[in-house]
Amino acid sequence: MVYTGRFAPSPTGPLHFGSLLAALASYLDARSHKGRWLVRIEDLDPPREVKGATDNILSTLELFGLHWDGEVVRQSHRLNRYKDILTQLSSNGLAYPCNCSRQQIQRRSGSPRYDGYCRNHPPDADQLCAVRSRCENNYHFNDRILGLQDFKTQQEDFVIFRRDGFFAYQLAVTIDDAEQKISHIVRGADLLDSTPKQIHLQHQLGYQQPLYAHIPVATNTLGQKLSKQTFAPALDQNERVKLMIKALDFLGQQPLKTLADSTIEECLKWAVEHWDISRVPACLSIALEES
Repeated sequence: MVYTGRFAPSPTGPLHFGSLLAALASYLDARSHKGRWLVRIEDLDPPREVKGATDNILSTLELFGLHWDGEVVRQSHRLNRYKDILTQLSSNGLAYPCNCSRQQIQRRSGSPRYDGYCRNHPPDADQLCAVRSRCENNYHFNDRILGLQDFKTQQEDFVIFRRDGFFAYQLAVTIDDAEQKISHIVRGADLLDSTPKQIHLQHQLGYQQPLYAHIPVATNTLGQKLSKQTFAPALDQNERVKLMIKALDFLGQQPLKTLADSTIEECLKWAVEHWDISRVPACLSIALEES
């Protein structure tokens, strides 16, 4: 198997420390296997995008020495491909329209979990609808960090096309990973629950299943995931080596103290040579200490 990994940020703001962890872990795993490392911009949600964020993300990766292979793929340029696959799934009876609101679902079932109502009660053709994937099976997979993950509860039929006219993350990412021949996915544990949905779509579409590894999510002192929504600060480009060492330590790689006096290139060279995914903490989140 030719190793191909990827980092796939959304252009909703500058990269922060949580972004660096995901980028670095996926990069090191790829380079330590002498594999390819791709960058994909997941720009499917225009209302949430920040002007100039894509250029800022790419320049920040380069400043941190995280150089990618090939061209950068932008999901916004692939909408016709997603439309073709959506039509295929719908034509094969594997997806169906749904006009249920969150309030309706909650009122019917007493929970936010979708109850499959529109499977048996198709909405009128002229109504504005989402499209849901029809789920029948449960899935399990062996995570390279967290071990066996068994989703025993049957998945709910999940949205793959939104009522507002945008393609959903689960569909686009599954198609892109397959068509970019991604063999290994290293990403944050906040996406762990997305994995069975993507495996489900892989099975429906006849795609090969990648190997998954979910690293712990970094949280603030309030237990919140570092993100734009929780006001995580942008990476300080003047503290690149310090941040890189902090990320390596978070990932359990036991960086040498002497790396503090190295260049970013020297730090990354050491990290690639000593990368050991078995040292990454097998937990969903780790709180960062204030510095």
